[in-house]
Amino acid sequence: MGVTFQLNPVNTNPEGLSVLSYNVHLLSYAKPGGDRKTVTKNITKWLKDNPSDIKCFQEFYQDFTTPAQNAIKALATDTGYEYSYQIIEGNPRKRSYGMVIFSRYPIINEGRVFDTKRNNGVIFADIKVDKDTIRIYNAHLESMSIPSEGLSDLDGIKENYRETLSKLKRGQVIRATQLGVLVEHMSNSPYANVLVGDFNDVPYSYTYFSLRKIMKNAFETAGRGFGFTYNKVLFFLRIDNIFYDEILQIERFKTHKEVDYSDHYPISATFSWEKSLRKVAIVEEE
Repeated sequence: MGVTFQLNPVNTNPEGLSVLSYNVHLLSYAKPGGDRKTVTKNITKWLKDNPSDIKCFQEFYQDFTTPAQNAIKALATDTGYEYSYQIIEGNPRKRSYGMVIFSRYPIINEGRVFDTKRNNGVIFADIKVDKDTIRIYNAHLESMSIPSEGLSDLDGIKENYRETLSKLKRGQVIRATQLGVLVEHMSNSPYANVLVGDFNDVPYSYTYFSLRKIMKNAFETAGRGFGFTYNKVLFFLRIDNIFYDEILQIERFKTHKEVDYSDHYPISATFSWEKSLRKVAIVEEE
Protein backbone atom coordinates (compact mmCIF):
# COMPACT_ATOMS: atom_id res chain seq x y z
CA MET A 1 0.00 0.00 0.00
CA GLY A 2 2.24 2.84 1.22
CA VAL A 3 2.04 6.01 -0.82
CA THR A 4 -0.46 4.60 -3.34
CA PHE A 5 -3.34 3.06 -1.41
CA GLN A 6 -4.47 3.18 2.20
CA LEU A 7 -7.13 1.58 4.41
CA ASN A 8 -6.75 3.58 7.60
CA PRO A 9 -9.70 3.61 10.03
CA VAL A 10 -12.00 6.64 9.83
CA ASN A 11 -12.45 8.93 12.82
CA THR A 12 -16.02 10.16 12.39
CA ASN A 13 -15.80 12.73 15.18
CA PRO A 14 -12.28 14.18 15.15
CA GLU A 15 -11.30 16.88 17.64
CA GLY A 16 -8.51 19.35 17.02
CA LEU A 17 -7.34 21.93 14.52
CA SER A 18 -8.86 21.37 11.08
CA VAL A 19 -7.05 22.46 7.90
CA LEU A 20 -8.45 22.58 4.35
CA SER A 21 -6.40 22.80 1.13
CA TYR A 22 -7.96 23.43 -2.28
CA ASN A 23 -6.76 24.59 -5.70
CA VAL A 24 -9.90 26.56 -6.56
CA HIS A 25 -9.02 27.29 -10.22
CA LEU A 26 -9.74 31.04 -9.90
CA LEU A 27 -13.21 30.15 -8.55
CA SER A 28 -14.50 29.79 -12.11
CA TYR A 29 -13.82 26.25 -13.30
CA ALA A 30 -16.28 24.67 -15.70
CA LYS A 31 -16.03 21.53 -17.79
CA PRO A 32 -16.87 21.78 -21.53
CA GLY A 33 -20.48 22.86 -21.83
CA GLY A 34 -20.64 23.85 -18.18
CA ASP A 35 -21.79 27.15 -16.70
CA ARG A 36 -19.01 29.12 -14.98
CA LYS A 37 -21.44 31.35 -13.08
CA THR A 38 -23.13 28.32 -11.55
CA VAL A 39 -19.77 26.80 -10.61
CA THR A 40 -18.64 30.06 -8.99
CA LYS A 41 -21.85 30.21 -6.97
CA ASN A 42 -21.55 26.57 -5.90
CA ILE A 43 -17.89 26.68 -4.93
CA THR A 44 -18.34 29.92 -3.00
CA LYS A 45 -21.21 28.41 -1.02
CA TRP A 46 -19.26 25.21 -0.31
CA LEU A 47 -16.22 27.15 0.87
CA LYS A 48 -18.34 29.38 3.11
CA ASP A 49 -20.10 26.38 4.63
CA ASN A 50 -16.94 24.34 5.17
CA PRO A 51 -16.16 24.48 8.93
CA SER A 52 -12.36 24.12 8.76
CA ASP A 53 -10.41 26.33 11.16
CA ILE A 54 -7.78 27.11 8.53
CA LYS A 55 -8.41 27.28 4.78
CA CYS A 56 -5.58 27.37 2.24
CA PHE A 57 -6.35 28.07 -1.40
CA GLN A 58 -4.20 28.02 -4.51
CA GLU A 59 -5.13 29.87 -7.73
CA PHE A 60 -7.30 32.21 -5.69
CA TYR A 61 -9.00 35.05 -7.61
CA GLN A 62 -9.87 38.36 -5.95
CA ASP A 63 -11.95 41.17 -7.51
CA PHE A 64 -12.37 44.36 -5.47
CA THR A 65 -14.26 46.08 -8.30
CA THR A 66 -17.29 43.77 -8.34
CA PRO A 67 -19.09 43.17 -5.03
CA ALA A 68 -20.41 39.78 -6.14
CA GLN A 69 -16.83 38.60 -6.87
CA ASN A 70 -15.16 39.96 -3.73
CA ALA A 71 -14.02 36.55 -2.52
CA ILE A 72 -12.08 37.84 0.50
CA LYS A 73 -15.19 39.57 1.82
CA ALA A 74 -17.43 36.57 1.15
CA LEU A 75 -15.08 33.87 2.43
CA ALA A 76 -13.15 35.67 5.17
CA THR A 77 -14.41 39.05 6.38
CA ASP A 78 -18.08 38.08 6.50
CA THR A 79 -17.43 34.68 8.06
CA GLY A 80 -15.02 35.49 10.89
CA TYR A 81 -11.67 34.53 9.36
CA GLU A 82 -8.49 36.54 9.52
CA TYR A 83 -6.43 36.13 6.39
CA SER A 84 -3.03 36.32 4.74
CA TYR A 85 -3.23 37.03 1.01
CA GLN A 86 -0.21 37.07 -1.30
CA ILE A 87 -0.67 38.39 -4.82
CA ILE A 88 1.19 36.73 -7.66
CA GLU A 89 -0.31 38.60 -10.58
CA GLY A 90 -2.61 41.60 -11.10
CA ASN A 91 -3.55 44.90 -9.47
CA PRO A 92 -3.84 44.69 -5.65
CA ARG A 93 -6.59 47.34 -5.66
CA LYS A 94 -8.62 45.83 -8.48
CA ARG A 95 -8.32 42.27 -9.78
CA SER A 96 -5.59 39.82 -8.89
CA TYR A 97 -4.83 36.18 -8.22
CA GLY A 98 -2.49 34.35 -5.94
CA MET A 99 -2.58 32.34 -2.72
CA VAL A 100 -4.45 32.77 0.53
CA ILE A 101 -4.57 31.43 4.07
CA PHE A 102 -7.80 32.05 6.00
CA SER A 103 -7.82 31.39 9.75
CA ARG A 104 -10.35 31.52 12.57
CA TYR A 105 -7.41 32.00 14.91
CA PRO A 106 -5.16 35.09 15.02
CA ILE A 107 -2.36 35.30 12.44
CA ILE A 108 0.62 36.79 14.28
CA ASN A 109 3.11 36.64 11.42
CA GLU A 110 2.96 35.90 7.70
CA GLY A 111 4.96 36.15 4.51
CA ARG A 112 6.02 34.56 1.28
CA VAL A 113 8.77 32.00 0.82
CA PHE A 114 8.92 32.65 -2.93
CA ASP A 115 6.72 33.24 -5.96
CA THR A 116 7.38 32.87 -9.67
CA LYS A 117 4.93 35.46 -11.08
CA ARG A 118 3.43 32.52 -12.99
CA ASN A 119 0.76 31.42 -10.52
CA ASN A 120 3.19 29.42 -8.38
CA GLY A 121 4.76 30.04 -5.00
CA VAL A 122 4.72 29.29 -1.28
CA ILE A 123 3.35 31.46 1.54
CA PHE A 124 3.19 30.89 5.30
CA ALA A 125 1.31 32.10 8.35
CA ASP A 126 2.08 31.71 12.06
CA ILE A 127 -1.25 31.07 13.73
CA LYS A 128 -1.84 31.34 17.47
CA VAL A 129 -4.07 28.54 18.72
CA ASP A 130 -4.80 29.05 22.42
CA LYS A 131 -1.38 28.93 24.12
CA ASP A 132 0.45 27.45 21.13
CA THR A 133 1.52 28.72 17.73
CA ILE A 134 1.63 26.62 14.57
CA ARG A 135 3.12 27.51 11.19
CA ILE A 136 1.03 26.78 8.11
CA TYR A 137 2.66 26.67 4.67
CA ASN A 138 0.51 26.94 1.55
CA ALA A 139 2.36 25.70 -1.54
CA HIS A 140 1.71 25.72 -5.27
CA LEU A 141 4.79 24.30 -6.97
CA GLU A 142 5.70 24.47 -10.67
CA SER A 143 2.97 23.04 -12.90
CA MET A 144 3.35 19.74 -14.74
CA SER A 145 1.90 21.49 -17.82
CA ILE A 146 0.22 18.31 -19.01
CA PRO A 147 -2.20 18.98 -21.91
CA SER A 148 -4.84 16.63 -20.51
CA GLU A 149 -7.41 17.56 -23.16
CA GLY A 150 -5.08 16.13 -25.78
CA LEU A 151 -4.55 12.87 -23.93
CA SER A 152 -8.09 11.57 -24.05
CA ASP A 153 -7.26 8.68 -26.41
CA LEU A 154 -4.30 6.64 -27.67
CA ASP A 155 -3.71 8.88 -30.70
CA GLY A 156 -3.59 11.93 -28.47
CA ILE A 157 -1.11 10.25 -26.15
CA LYS A 158 1.18 9.33 -29.07
CA GLU A 159 0.96 12.80 -30.59
CA ASN A 160 1.76 14.60 -27.34
CA TYR A 161 4.20 12.08 -25.88
CA ARG A 162 7.50 13.86 -26.58
CA GLU A 163 6.17 17.30 -25.75
CA THR A 164 4.60 16.07 -22.51
CA LEU A 165 7.77 14.19 -21.49
CA SER A 166 9.85 17.32 -22.08
CA LYS A 167 7.49 19.43 -19.97
CA LEU A 168 7.51 16.87 -17.19
CA LYS A 169 11.32 16.84 -17.04
CA ARG A 170 11.47 20.65 -17.05
CA GLY A 171 8.89 20.82 -14.26
CA GLN A 172 10.81 18.30 -12.16
CA VAL A 173 13.98 20.38 -12.34
CA ILE A 174 12.16 23.59 -11.35
CA ARG A 175 10.26 21.91 -8.50
CA ALA A 176 13.53 20.49 -7.14
CA THR A 177 14.92 24.02 -6.90
CA GLN A 178 11.71 25.32 -5.32
CA LEU A 179 11.74 22.44 -2.86
CA GLY A 180 15.25 23.34 -1.71
CA VAL A 181 14.15 26.89 -0.88
CA LEU A 182 11.05 25.62 0.92
CA VAL A 183 12.83 22.97 3.01
CA GLU A 184 15.45 25.49 4.15
CA HIS A 185 12.71 27.92 5.17
CA MET A 186 10.83 25.22 7.11
CA SER A 187 14.01 24.15 8.89
CA ASN A 188 14.27 27.67 10.33
CA SER A 189 10.68 27.75 11.57
CA PRO A 190 10.42 28.23 15.35
CA TYR A 191 7.16 26.26 15.39
CA ALA A 192 5.78 22.94 14.25
CA ASN A 193 4.98 23.01 10.52
CA VAL A 194 1.99 21.92 8.48
CA LEU A 195 2.61 22.04 4.72
CA VAL A 196 -0.37 21.88 2.36
CA GLY A 197 -1.06 22.57 -1.28
CA ASP A 198 -0.83 21.63 -4.91
CA PHE A 199 2.60 20.07 -5.41
CA ASN A 200 2.13 19.19 -9.07
CA ASP A 201 4.05 16.00 -8.46
CA VAL A 202 3.05 12.42 -7.81
CA PRO A 203 4.02 9.92 -5.12
CA TYR A 204 7.37 8.24 -5.90
CA SER A 205 8.69 11.60 -7.16
CA TYR A 206 11.78 13.39 -5.83
CA THR A 207 9.56 16.13 -4.38
CA TYR A 208 7.31 13.71 -2.52
CA PHE A 209 10.02 11.50 -1.08
CA SER A 210 12.21 14.44 -0.08
CA LEU A 211 9.34 15.82 1.99
CA ARG A 212 8.44 12.36 3.28
CA LYS A 213 11.93 12.05 4.80
CA ILE A 214 11.35 15.02 7.09
CA MET A 215 7.57 15.09 7.54
CA LYS A 216 4.61 12.74 7.68
CA ASN A 217 1.99 12.63 4.93
CA ALA A 218 -1.63 12.92 6.07
CA PHE A 219 -3.00 10.61 3.38
CA GLU A 220 -0.58 7.86 4.32
CA THR A 221 -1.30 8.06 8.03
CA ALA A 222 -5.08 8.67 7.96
CA GLY A 223 -6.39 8.40 4.39
CA ARG A 224 -8.39 5.71 2.63
CA GLY A 225 -8.44 4.41 -0.93
CA PHE A 226 -6.24 5.89 -3.64
CA GLY A 227 -6.81 9.52 -2.69
CA PHE A 228 -6.63 10.84 -6.26
CA THR A 229 -6.96 14.63 -6.27
CA TYR A 230 -6.88 15.57 -9.98
CA ASN A 231 -10.30 16.11 -11.53
CA LYS A 232 -9.53 15.80 -15.24
CA VAL A 233 -8.81 13.11 -17.83
CA LEU A 234 -5.70 12.03 -15.93
CA PHE A 235 -7.83 11.34 -12.86
CA PHE A 236 -5.36 8.87 -11.32
CA LEU A 237 -3.00 11.58 -10.06
CA ARG A 238 -2.55 12.44 -6.39
CA ILE A 239 -0.78 15.79 -6.58
CA ASP A 240 -2.35 17.65 -3.65
CA ASN A 241 -0.98 16.84 -0.21
CA ILE A 242 -0.86 17.70 3.46
CA PHE A 243 2.45 17.07 5.22
CA TYR A 244 3.04 17.67 8.93
CA ASP A 245 5.74 17.55 11.59
CA GLU A 246 5.92 14.43 13.73
CA ILE A 247 5.07 16.29 16.96
CA LEU A 248 1.50 16.58 15.67
CA GLN A 249 -1.05 13.76 15.82
CA ILE A 250 -3.46 13.40 12.93
CA GLU A 251 -7.06 12.68 13.82
CA ARG A 252 -8.56 12.56 10.32
CA PHE A 253 -7.76 13.02 6.63
CA LYS A 254 -10.28 13.28 3.81
CA THR A 255 -10.26 13.72 0.04
CA HIS A 256 -13.51 15.47 -0.85
CA LYS A 257 -14.33 13.63 -4.08
CA GLU A 258 -17.92 14.86 -3.91
CA VAL A 259 -16.79 18.47 -4.53
CA ASP A 260 -16.57 18.81 -8.31
CA TYR A 261 -16.03 22.58 -8.65
CA SER A 262 -12.40 22.69 -9.79
CA ASP A 263 -9.84 20.63 -11.67
CA HIS A 264 -8.67 19.51 -8.22
CA TYR A 265 -10.52 17.98 -5.29
CA PRO A 266 -10.23 19.58 -1.84
CA ILE A 267 -8.38 17.74 0.91
CA SER A 268 -8.59 18.28 4.65
CA ALA A 269 -6.99 17.08 7.88
CA THR A 270 -7.53 17.50 11.61
CA PHE A 271 -4.59 17.66 14.05
CA SER A 272 -4.10 17.52 17.79
CA TRP A 273 -1.01 17.78 19.98
CA GLU A 274 0.07 17.30 23.57
CA LYS A 275 3.49 18.98 23.68
CA SER A 276 4.41 22.60 22.99
CA LEU A 277 4.76 23.33 19.27
CA ARG A 278 7.60 25.79 19.76
CA LYS A 279 10.94 24.39 18.59
CA VAL A 280 13.03 27.14 20.21
CA ALA A 281 12.76 27.72 23.93
CA ILE A 282 11.32 31.09 24.94
CA VAL A 283 13.83 33.28 26.74
CA GLU A 284 12.04 35.47 29.26
CA GLU A 285 13.15 39.06 29.57
CA GLU A 286 14.60 40.01 32.93
